Amino acid sequence: MATGLFITGTDTGVGKTTFCTLLLRALRSQGVDAVGIKPFCCGDRSDAEQLQEASGGGIAISEVNPVWLRVPAAPYTACLIENRSLDVAIAIETIERLAAKHALIIIEGIGGWRVPLTQQLCMSQFATTLGFPVLVVAANKLGALNHTQLTVDSITASKAACLGVVLSEPEQPEENPAHLTNRGVLEELLAVPVLGEIGHGATALVPGMAERILGMLSPAPQVF
Repeated sequence: MATGLFITGTDTGVGKTTFCTLLLRALRSQGVDAVGIKPFCCGDRSDAEQLQEASGGGIAISEVNPVWLRVPAAPYTACLIENRSLDVAIAIETIERLAAKHALIIIEGIGGWRVPLTQQLCMSQFATTLGFPVLVVAANKLGALNHTQLTVDSITASKAACLGVVLSEPEQPEENPAHLTNRGVLEELLAVPVLGEIGHGATALVPGMAERILGMLSPAPQVF
């Protein structure tokens, strides 16, 4: 299987899709055959459409997002409302198929690390089954210290490899003590690195960020 990276968040709406698209564009500009996958979407498909565009447009939307639920809720809740079961198998099959064709697959989770997919399965179990290292996106706001530590602790407890944390600003930030100090405090508290920040409205990753993440992956993805 190709090299892979699983992107989770401390919550929904923290900037996972923005980070994934910026990372994909940065890597592809360097000649890495990287594609994005969002196995499960609930509500609209805008996140998957952004990943498809950032992947160069060479993969179908049904491959980027093999399981689409129309209700904007956690997958388990959406399935209950839609009276259907979640097709986890097709999600895994799609990931395996794309992994066989591309050098690097970047998988974006839905919601946070423990969002329920079914009554018996949550996102953390799905991610660890894939076996890829995990990167955490956290919104740089009040509460980030608690949310980030809980997420990293849970990833570590699940025996998955946590590469680090990226702080994002999905909304216009408020200049308050938490926003100004979160990165420094997290660097002191966490056993994994803070890999960088994404400012509100960013159109590119800060220089060197994509290269640093790429260097943490094993085996190293080949270039075109």
